[in-house]
Parts: sequence; structure tokens; C-alpha cells
Amino acid sequence: MGKIIALANQKGGVGKTTTAINLAASLAVQDKKVLVVDADPQANASSGLGIDIRKVKLSIYECLVNGNDAKEAIIPTEVEGLKIIPSHIDLVGAEIEMLNMDSREKILKSVLVPLKEFYDYILIDCSPSLGLITVNALTAADSVIIPVQCEYFALEGISKLLNTIKIIKSKLNPSLEIEGFLLTMYDSRLRLANQIYEEVKRPFQELVFNTVIQRNIKLSEASSYGKPVILYDAESKGALNHIQLAQELISKNS
Repeated sequence: MGKIIALANQKGGVGKTTTAINLAASLAVQDKKVLVVDADPQANASSGLGIDIRKVKLSIYECLVNGNDAKEAIIPTEVEGLKIIPSHIDLVGAEIEMLNMDSREKILKSVLVPLKEFYDYILIDCSPSLGLITVNALTAADSVIIPVQCEYFALEGISKLLNTIKIIKSKLNPSLEIEGFLLTMYDSRLRLANQIYEEVKRPFQELVFNTVIQRNIKLSEASSYGKPVILYDAESKGALNHIQLAQELISKNS
């Protein structure tokens, strides 16, 4: 039975999508069956995995709003063992369309739970907001990875997200766990980066991944070519960091 992991942080630009794409690819090259669910209307995870979103017939939007079968929306990627349910700009309006639906917070759960038996990991790339679709993702997930950018205001807004997680645990998904805080865009030359690592580590202790994702130009270059970094430059720091993260996640869950 697979594990559903949401990648969430309502703060934009913290490396959520980069992590989703590259962690998924790194898990897949270690013989795991992985599905990425792009739950962000910007569809960056879809294009970052080489999907031409203009040609997508079925996306997560149709699964949520029209009740289409998620199996039909799954598209293979260049990485063997890695598939994706793409997103679409229509997803912007999905929150409004879902407002009057029954059990509206649990729609994504009903879409994804039947897929758990076919994958080891299902990673949901959430949009940078705490709207209904992110609530759906957290309700569907077994755990959540929270990417935190190594910058001065890194911890700002985390309390809001933790509060949302607490509410979801008490009302919608009692088994939701924090998989871990992941420090991204880490620059070891900056004293500030090390201070922030310590600052996150202090309250959250073993919930902070040992792996940090270092600043690496290859990561953004790779997604502009629609590839995970492991296919673009397997020797780069970005690729090695994500392989290490995948190994840490696997050993945590074995």
C-alpha cells in the first residue's frame, strides 16, 4: 500500500515544486513506483516533468469537479516508474465549483485512495495557498513535507500552516503526520543559512530532514528543459541532494 505525501507551504518560492519533481524522480530511480499529483493551477510540476499542458485532455481538475476516473488522467514521464496526474489553469476555478459539493474537503481523497495500491509514493504538489484544494490535499495525505527556504523570514507563516494541519487533524484527517521540514535553497557560505537551520531544528528536532537542498543553478535549468535534474545533470549538487533525500525518506518509512 502506497503512501500519500503532500508538499505544502502557503509561502510561494520555497522550492515546493522543485522538491516534488526531483524527489519523485529520485524515488523512481531507486525502483519505487511514484505518482506526482499536480494540485497547483500554475501546473509547474507538469511542465517540469515534460508535459505539454496545452495538449492535456484530462487533468486533476476533471477528476475533482467532473468525477472523471483518475486512472485515465495519469501520464507517464521520461523517468521509468514515474507518472503524473497533470494540472490545468482551470483548477483556479475549481475551489468555487467544489464549494457546494458534498464532503468537499474529501474529494481528492476519494480520487487518490483507489490508486494507493499501484504506487509506493504519491506526492501532491500543493499551490502556495491554504485554500480548499490544499485542504483537500492535506485531507487525502498520510503525511506532509514542509519545504522551508533558508532565509530570514523562513519561519514566518509556518505557524499558520501548522495551525491548518492541526485543524485538519482534529476535524478531517486524524492520521495526518508531519513527514518532515525540508530546508531548501541552502547556501552553506552564509552564516544566516546555518542560523536558520538551527532555528528550525530547535523546535522541530527530529522532524527536520538531515538532508538539506543546496542552492544549485542546475535545478532551475533542468525544469526549464522539462526534466528532473537527475536526467539533466546527474552529478550536480541538486541531483545528489535529492537522491539523498529520497534515501532518507525510504529509510524513514521502511
